[in-house]
Amino acid sequence: MLEEELRSRLAEEPPRGLDLVRHAGGRLEASHGALSVGALTDAAGVSGNHLATQFKAQIGVTPKRMARIYRFARLIVSVDALRPVDWSELAQTAGYFDRAHFSREFTDFTGHTPAAYLALRRRFPPEKGFPPDNGPMPAD
Repeated sequence: MLEEELRSRLAEEPPRGLDLVRHAGGRLEASHGALSVGALTDAAGVSGNHLATQFKAQIGVTPKRMARIYRFARLIVSVDALRPVDWSELAQTAGYFDRAHFSREFTDFTGHTPAAYLALRRRFPPEKGFPPDNGPMPAD
């Protein structure tokens, strides 16, 4: 009886909302985090609360947090520490529209100001092939 119960649980449908999260997450990834949560909810035909609840249940972060991660990942992998860095241009390309917002997010994600981060990157250059130039980025 135990084996039968365990097998029945394996055959269950995927968790509710997984398709929604996959679809919305794919759109966020494709846009590098530039899509607003409002645009995601409108396209999916669900409320912001429902989308946030499904994201938290399935992957542990809200769609807004995921958008922040993708946006920052796009910026950070484009930094070439061997050349002068135009932070304003990089921030605008990554979808940041205000310098204060960019600086706050940069510090939240790295623990450093952009200038301090660049100094560390120049002091400790990465190994060849790192950071990766494609693929999913870690959440935190």
